[in-house]
Amino acid sequence: MITKEILQIRSDIENNLRKMLARAVMVTELDVFALPCGCSGITVNVRGLELDDIEVFEEQMLSFFKDVASRLEVPSSFIFARLIPGSSVVAAINWRVLCDRCYPEFATASGKMPRPDIYIMHFERRGEKGDGKKR
Repeated sequence: MITKEILQIRSDIENNLRKMLARAVMVTELDVFALPCGCSGITVNVRGLELDDIEVFEEQMLSFFKDVASRLEVPSSFIFARLIPGSSVVAAINWRVLCDRCYPEFATASGKMPRPDIYIMHFERRGEKGDGKKR
């Protein structure tokens, strides 16, 4: 993956969100990460996105986010919004491949908000085929 592709994908995410919401949304940063625990994935830091936006446009966003994950060659098995604690402001959208240590934390949780700072858009349990379960 080269810098030019990452820049284009960052721009595509920003433009898609702006078009969908009909207002200014900024994608301030697109990161590909690998954590010491073994988790890896993509983080998109955003400004101007609220939890209400995700709840209303979740189906359309999820379809687009799965496409983005595919373009970056990251499995789309876990997609979530990270909220600023105590608010409905979305700080980032994350695509994460969970390590064996972190997977059980989310696999045993229930609901879309297992923690006050996370809104789960898509979670595919291991061993599922196809679209998996949305939670």
